[in-house]
Amino acid sequence: MSRPETTTVFAGIDGRADAVLPEWYAARVDDAEVVSFAEAIRQLPRAVASDVAYRNPYTDEWEETERFTALVDPERAAARAQGADCDALFYVPTESYAIINPLDVYGPLEVAVEEETVDGRALGDVVFGEIRQYRGGGEVHMDVLFDGLSVTFLGREDPIAVGFSSGYDFFGGHAVYVEGYAQDAYCANSIRRLTERQTVKHVGDVADFETWWERLLGRLAVVADDLAAFIQDAQDISLDLREVPFDLVEFYILLEFPEYLAERAASDARAESPDPFEVDMWTLHSGATYALTHHYTGKEGTSLDAYVRIANDILLNPEATLERLVRAYRRRADADTRDGQTGLASQSALAQIERVERNLGANIEQFQSREARLRERFAESA
Repeated sequence: MSRPETTTVFAGIDGRADAVLPEWYAARVDDAEVVSFAEAIRQLPRAVASDVAYRNPYTDEWEETERFTALVDPERAAARAQGADCDALFYVPTESYAIINPLDVYGPLEVAVEEETVDGRALGDVVFGEIRQYRGGGEVHMDVLFDGLSVTFLGREDPIAVGFSSGYDFFGGHAVYVEGYAQDAYCANSIRRLTERQTVKHVGDVADFETWWERLLGRLAVVADDLAAFIQDAQDISLDLREVPFDLVEFYILLEFPEYLAERAASDARAESPDPFEVDMWTLHSGATYALTHHYTGKEGTSLDAYVRIANDILLNPEATLERLVRAYRRRADADTRDGQTGLASQSALAQIERVERNLGANIEQFQSREARLRERFAESA
């Protein structure tokens, strides 16, 4: 993933919180300065409205228009007035655009966490995570986790911490959003888009964010329980590579991962699987999230979201993953057709994949309804 211009690590909701980073997370961020969430939010650039004008090519004079309003960073505007070489402009939206600044969204979160607890501790004392800024702070993404709100399972001491991702931008590309998120302490893999993304657009009245956060925070424990059930069941569903006509790298390529990510995902899955020939769906998913977390070279946004959905299907919807494999291999077989006849090798390979799909079908029907419930967890809070 492309590097953000600024990354801020936080622990505790404000200066009154008795909070430190979990040891596993502190090791990941090395010696980064840690501030409270409240301080981190107040460090983010905000936007203010400014008039817009255009130069009339016939009179060579500037004429103001009320159809558009410029969004500018007031601190950079002040610095530019003092002679600094910087650009204060974020974006020029239409007049229907409503500015939602970081404190409008996340200030109410500071209030909402006071009402919730995990393991008997106030959420404000256990919240931690990071905030990433791009494009001069006009685009922001953050991962918010809670120490103790996690998934654990047999055979591993390291938890999978559960929380949410959120963000916005001032360029018209991202409405304010929130979605379920988890991070694996064992390998620092990010599990994104656990739930459907809930958004608030920069149009009309600003939402009641305090109520929004209260309802959302109340659903996080359920999301953690859902994730635990998915992982447990995914560990019981394996893909026997001796029965299919592709190796692990091809598995991810058939799922439309680019080759460089497929190679990284396969390497991790192979290393983590007790049996390199029979790999369970949780390990296959973990390989995909490893590649996306540590080796994806693009930026946060639409392209990453598409790969995340593919990775999540391995865990949350194995049937959809197998169907995607069959479709992809059929296309490959069709391309290998000669004189209207599919080659014997391709026919045999398709039969192998379809047999695996049928054999797993009875075990994965339960995933569909459960996935739908998980996806809608935050929607129930909207």
